[in-house]
Amino acid sequence: MQSENDFQMKEKHLLIAVDDSESSRRAVMYVADFLGGFPGFMVTLISIVPDPEEDFYDSEDELNAWIKQKLDKANKQLENYKQVLIQSGFPEDKVRFKSCLGETMSLADAILETRCDLTCCTVVVGSHHKTKAEEFLFGSTSSKLVHEAKGCAVWVVE
Repeated sequence: MQSENDFQMKEKHLLIAVDDSESSRRAVMYVADFLGGFPGFMVTLISIVPDPEEDFYDSEDELNAWIKQKLDKANKQLENYKQVLIQSGFPEDKVRFKSCLGETMSLADAILETRCDLTCCTVVVGSHHKTKAEEFLFGSTSSKLVHEAKGCAVWVVE
């Protein structure tokens, strides 16, 4: 005979990867509308700032100032998205955020690495509309996530 404790729902952890695009806003709003107010969910918002080109800045100080400015901007956006999720019904202690540098890896690889580190069951991203030529040249983060993610669901929000 199973006790009541055996039926407790395991908390589901979602990772929402965002940038300053409209598609990221739609992804956050989708999660807020779809899951806000339901118990058993935790969300981590992540913003990955891609490294600038190696010779982009003349000095280390210029580079560090650029990095600080980009991370500050990302954290402000993440705080706004956190408030959207809390207002939709997520408990404040169930919404976290993190910004980081992408370093040398692709955005998709950085998202997947974070997903593994946090053991998230679902990755949520917004769909960026690219031309076929842009997708061929630069790749598609959402496509790479869909094809390479193992052990989790990937939601690509239009």
